[in-house]
Amino acid sequence: MRNSIEFEVFGDYALFTDPLTKMGGEKLSYMVPTYQAMKGISESIYWKPTIIMLVDEIRIMNPIRMESKGVRPIEYGGGNTLANYTYLKDVRYQCRAHFIFNPHRPDLAFDRNENKHYSILKRSLKAGGRRDIFLGSRECQGYVEPCAFGEGKSFYDGTGDIYLGTMVHGINYPDETGRNQMEVRLWNPVMRNGIIRFIKPEECVLIRKISDMVPKRFNSENIESAEDLSAQLEVGGNP
Repeated sequence: MRNSIEFEVFGDYALFTDPLTKMGGEKLSYMVPTYQAMKGISESIYWKPTIIMLVDEIRIMNPIRMESKGVRPIEYGGGNTLANYTYLKDVRYQCRAHFIFNPHRPDLAFDRNENKHYSILKRSLKAGGRRDIFLGSRECQGYVEPCAFGEGKSFYDGTGDIYLGTMVHGINYPDETGRNQMEVRLWNPVMRNGIIRFIKPEECVLIRKISDMVPKRFNSENIESAEDLSAQLEVGGNP
């Protein structure tokens, strides 16, 4: 697929939280990553508001195992509560994703240089990402590296279809939908021989509004072109 990357992400623990389990401070991970979690990892490799990262599919490499831990959540009002968080343990996923230009960002049309963004994306992946990689939550550090999707042995090769029930697919933000509101998307994924093929965000039919939101706008008041910065440096000015 055009402008696509294939990478492997892995770590000791992951916590792809089911929102229904957040009541009372307890957290329970989904068995597999959500679309939004993998999108966030892709954006940690490289992202700009000019582009939208789309996750095509993931492959579950290691067996799904869970481990519960007693943690003390931060309580800003005081207190010493003990909560149980249930994490995924020893996770490894292969992922295929690609980017498109954001059609709801006409203010950034000048930055739609496909070769530039794709070259930076590949270099960033090779370097392990531009930002820290987190597997669902901040305490779960992850690592990424390039791979060939489908290469190697998965624990779930030949296991057939596994239905995962209703899960959160992701979140709609106004700068990606053109609607001035934040929404949550739900879907019913199926893992086939260890591979989950994600439907596109616009194909989700279960959508619920969370709140009103207005996208940030970029213009000459808050951005400056690379050419202008270079010119300033050449004449000895301060960018």
